[in-house]
Amino acid sequence: MNRGWPLVAALAFAQLVSWGSIYYSFSLFVVPMENELGWSREWLNGALSAGLLAAGLMAYPVGALIDRGHGRAVMSAGSLLAALLLAAWSRVASPAVFYLLWLGLGVALAGTLYEPVFAVLTRRFPDSYRTRITALTLIGGFASTVFVPLTQLFIASFGWRDALLLLALTNLALALPVHALLLGEDRADRSAPARAAATRALDRAALHRALHHPVFWALALCFTAYYANFAALTFHIIPLLTERRVAMSVIVTAIAVIGPAQVLGRIVLMAFGRRFSAAVAGRIAFIAFPVSVLLLIALPGTAGLFAFAAIYGAANGIITIVRGLVVPELLGREAYGAINGALTLPANAARAVAPFGAALLWTLAGGYGAVLWAVLAGGVIAALGFWYAAARGEVNGAP
Repeated sequence: MNRGWPLVAALAFAQLVSWGSIYYSFSLFVVPMENELGWSREWLNGALSAGLLAAGLMAYPVGALIDRGHGRAVMSAGSLLAALLLAAWSRVASPAVFYLLWLGLGVALAGTLYEPVFAVLTRRFPDSYRTRITALTLIGGFASTVFVPLTQLFIASFGWRDALLLLALTNLALALPVHALLLGEDRADRSAPARAAATRALDRAALHRALHHPVFWALALCFTAYYANFAALTFHIIPLLTERRVAMSVIVTAIAVIGPAQVLGRIVLMAFGRRFSAAVAGRIAFIAFPVSVLLLIALPGTAGLFAFAAIYGAANGIITIVRGLVVPELLGREAYGAINGALTLPANAARAVAPFGAALLWTLAGGYGAVLWAVLAGGVIAALGFWYAAARGEVNGAP
C-alpha cells in the first residue's frame, strides 16, 4: 500500500529545488542586474520569455521520451543542465549570451518541473497517480516560500553572481542525485509500436471532437489568460513592490506566504474529495484570483499585500490541481494527452510572452499601475472562460 512513497517524497523535494532555484529566483535578479549591467527591464524579461517559450516547445518531446521509459535520463539531464547554465549565468556580460543561456534554461525547465514528474508518476503508479501527484504538489508548493528568502539572502550576502553559483550548487547537490540515483529507469513498453497507429487515430478523433466543442475553446481562453497573468505577476511582483517603496524584508515575507497558501488550498481540495468537483473548485479559484489583484490595487499598504499573497496563493494552488482534472471532467477521458497538449500550447506561448509584455507596458505607462489593471482584466477573462466551460460541461456532459 505504501510502496513508492519515499520516491514521491524525494521527487517532491527535487521539485521544490527546481522550481525555487530556476523559476522563482529570476525576479530577484532583475534589479541588481539592471544596476550593474545597465540592461533594460524589457531586455531582461525578454530572455525569460525566450526561455519559457523554449520550455513550451520542448514539452511534447520530453513527454514522448518519458512515455518510452526514459524518465530518469530526462530529469537527470534537466537538473545537470540547470546547474551548468546557472553557473554560466553568474559570469554573463553579454545580452546575446544571456538569451542563449535562458533558451537552455527553458529546456532544463521542461525536463524538471511538474509536467515531466507528473508523467513519471502516472507511468509508475497507474492506479494511484492522482493521490501521489497531489501529495507531491503539497511539498512543491513551498518552493517560493523557501527559495525567495533564501535567494535574497544569497544576493544580500554574496552579490547576485555568487548567489547564482549557490543556486547552481543546490541543483547539483540536491536535485540531480534524486533524479539520477533514486529515479530508476522504466522498461519500455514493447507493445507500443503495435498499438501506435490505433492510438494516433483515437487521439485525432478525440481532438477533432474537442476542437469542435465550445468547452474546449472556453478552457483554452481561460488557461491562456490565467497563465499569462500568473507569469506577469510572478516575475514582476518584486520590482512592482520595490517601485511602491515597500521594504525588501516585507516583500520577501509576503511572498513567502504564497507557498503555504498554495498548499492550504490543495489540502482543502483534498479534504472535500469527490464532493468538491474540479468544476466547483475552479469556479471559486478563478474568482479568487482577480479578487486578490483588486486587493493589491485598492489596498497598497501591508495589509492589502498580505491579503493578496494569501488569496493569490490559495487560488493558484487549487488551479494547479484543477488544470489536471478539468479536461477529463468536462471533455471526457479519451485521449487526455492529445487534448491536454492542445490546451497547453497557447497557454505556454502566453506564459512566455507575458513577462516581456508586462515590462513593455511598464515602460510605456511609466509605472506598474497599468500592468496591474491589465492583469486584473486578464483575471476576469479567465474567470468568465472557466465559468462558461463549467456551465456548458455540466449541462451537456463530456462530449
